Amino acid sequence: MLVPSLSLSLYPTLLLIFFIASSTNPTSISTTPPHPPPRHPLKIDFYSKSCSQLEQLVGSVTLQQFRDAPISAPATIRLFFHDCFVNGCDGSILVSTKPGSSVLAEKDAPDNKNMAEQAYDSINKAKALVESKCPGVVSCADILAIAARDFVHLAGGPYYQVKKGRWDGKVSKTSNVNSNIPHANSTVDELLKLFASKGLSLQDLVALSGAHTIGFSHCQHFVNRLYDHRGTKQPDPSIDAKLLKVLKMSCPQSGGNNDIVAPFDVVTPFAFDNAYYRNVEAKMGLLATDQALFSDPRTRPIVEALGKDKQGFFHAFSEAMEKMGSIEVKRGRKHGEKRKYCSLHE
Repeated sequence: MLVPSLSLSLYPTLLLIFFIASSTNPTSISTTPPHPPPRHPLKIDFYSKSCSQLEQLVGSVTLQQFRDAPISAPATIRLFFHDCFVNGCDGSILVSTKPGSSVLAEKDAPDNKNMAEQAYDSINKAKALVESKCPGVVSCADILAIAARDFVHLAGGPYYQVKKGRWDGKVSKTSNVNSNIPHANSTVDELLKLFASKGLSLQDLVALSGAHTIGFSHCQHFVNRLYDHRGTKQPDPSIDAKLLKVLKMSCPQSGGNNDIVAPFDVVTPFAFDNAYYRNVEAKMGLLATDQALFSDPRTRPIVEALGKDKQGFFHAFSEAMEKMGSIEVKRGRKHGEKRKYCSLHE
């Protein structure tokens, strides 16, 4: 269900429905890495002979999953992002920790623990169907990339071609996660440095942040903005006053329900559109990182441009997803594997 534009007076109704959940002087830095991570050539038609019906098989699962559990869309997009930023797009976030092992897998890292299970369900169902038709051919990493694109499109976003040919990674460790993904209180400098280390630009940062046009965030990721911004004991002055009031109603400073979530986009929370950028212009960004994109003079012009041009956002987002999907791709048995079950190493 798509929600039309909502007035600020409807914040309480909208947010309280969603909260019943199971989810300045910046320093100048280079935004282009001098030595980007190695990229392996991927191809749109990589499985044209070995599994020609791949896109249709995955699409049948994502369509049904989207109908049954719409939260699968933002959850799977986030899953793909977190996979690619940690040791590349290799499906390592899908691996479960071995029983009794002292080495925890990526999915058990604190930054991934509240990932909606529907995302994993989507990939596991798609993988099972693909294995039944094309056994031992398609990697979990490629299925995740295709599913993320499908969910973007099903939510109203762009349809773009997904290049394929990834192998699944052999390593999945919690210890690799924290330093490789953005955090809710990351500064723009920190974000730019991290994205540059992955071969992604300032434009890519702003475009990929637009994925927050759908999905939700737990209170713990923004509660400090509501009560103690940067240790001031005061709310973040860059939050719209009415939004601040509503968020405080559901996210107390302490003792709140850990399962409570708020939508990133209170205007069109179920639609993949460019309202996210207009929201941050109106001081309605949920996370500190969201609002920082408008506050920083390096990213503000891109935010303003994408907020005015939906198709421009779609184009920028599609390009950024393709670039991100090429980070540290594994190829061949020396570096990768083709897992039959995405949660288990071969």
